[in-house]
Amino acid sequence: MIGTSYHANKHTELAALSAAVIDYAQERIRLAPPLDKPLTEAELIESVGQTITPGGLGGAEAMRIFAEDLAPTCLSTDHPRYLSFIPCAPSDAASLFDVVVGASSIYGGSWLEGAGAVYAENLALRWLADLAGMPATAGGVFTPGGTVGNLSALVAARHTARRTARDGVRPNILVATEGAHSSIKSAADVMDAEFAGVAVDSAGRLTGERLRPVLLERGPENVFAVVATAGTTNFGIIDDLVSVAEVCREFGIWFHVDGAYGGAGLAAPSIRDRYAGIEHADSFIVDPHKWLFAPYDCCALLYRDPAEARAAHTQKAGYLDVLTEAPEWNPTDYSIGLTRRARGLPFWFSLTVNGTDAYAAALEHTLSIARFAEEEVARRPYLELVRHRDLTVIVFRRRGWEAADYHRWSDGMLADEFAFVVPTTHDGETLARFAIVNPETSIGDIRAILDTMA
Repeated sequence: MIGTSYHANKHTELAALSAAVIDYAQERIRLAPPLDKPLTEAELIESVGQTITPGGLGGAEAMRIFAEDLAPTCLSTDHPRYLSFIPCAPSDAASLFDVVVGASSIYGGSWLEGAGAVYAENLALRWLADLAGMPATAGGVFTPGGTVGNLSALVAARHTARRTARDGVRPNILVATEGAHSSIKSAADVMDAEFAGVAVDSAGRLTGERLRPVLLERGPENVFAVVATAGTTNFGIIDDLVSVAEVCREFGIWFHVDGAYGGAGLAAPSIRDRYAGIEHADSFIVDPHKWLFAPYDCCALLYRDPAEARAAHTQKAGYLDVLTEAPEWNPTDYSIGLTRRARGLPFWFSLTVNGTDAYAAALEHTLSIARFAEEEVARRPYLELVRHRDLTVIVFRRRGWEAADYHRWSDGMLADEFAFVVPTTHDGETLARFAIVNPETSIGDIRAILDTMA
């Protein structure tokens, strides 16, 4: 049912509402973003109150509430001093095109309904597959994030393992290190699979040498996938992909590489050699919303043999026959879920606008800032590096501080809207951590934050 108020808003307010929304979007993209800070629910109830009413507040008032009351309580993940978790720093082109995608009502699940969008997304996926050295037959899909990307890949891995297992064997063990992303254990839980951990080497990496005895102990025929990481979240560690791939080939086990954060480094010539072995992956993910300058939410999932994924994920129903029996590429056949927006389009648009050389240069710049941060930490006598970086994550301690000191320091910077740097923990110790993926983060930003710890 469409009420009169809806019609009125749709027709009479369209111009004014469009102007307000577009002006806000343009200004937000153009300005140097404020960091902002969260409010409590009680504070939001007091300042905003109920906004959903029978008659509606109208476009102008709704936009005012968002711009003046709600947006300032949401941290700007593209702020140059937002160095927690893994930030998101989309390019101007990607952010603008995200508005276009939202306004276009594109269904990105099938070729029949979104041929041009699927074609463009596949161009972006092909660029990533080429960076990883995957074969020309490789293909995949953009999913909402690394958690869904990893889960989708592992569902395909188990489906393949069970299809090819000998009679009486149902592979149900997933192998990774304790340092693997939390989504790996979560995937095991969701799939009711067993997780088997592998101890890392002295550099914090999964290696073939450490992997082989675990496989032999558990029975390689019972293992459906091994997960290696190309850039762990906490430290940015890249596993020994060459030796892990070799062991997986030896036992015929699916080799999945989680590069949600670090996989973007494939586009940086100075560190490309650190990813040797990734070309052997049966599946691979990287999140363009992390270090490839796309907006949330966007994970690229690639398969060496997409037919295996299609066999695992294609949903069957009479009303879907027109899609499932067609020869064209339907993205929903390659991951969890049927309905999907064309979330890879802003990434494709940014690549098309800026060119891949600009992406390489931006990645190299963030690497140079990370190098400076590491050197600056080592130079200051009150700070100490915990581990030399692989990529752009720097973990360090402030000598003499306890956990409470780190939290007071972090909370104070956020309260002042100066920086967002939350502590992390490792082996029971609270530590400071920078994650640098924003090309706007400067040497001056790093110096200013470290000065607050003096």
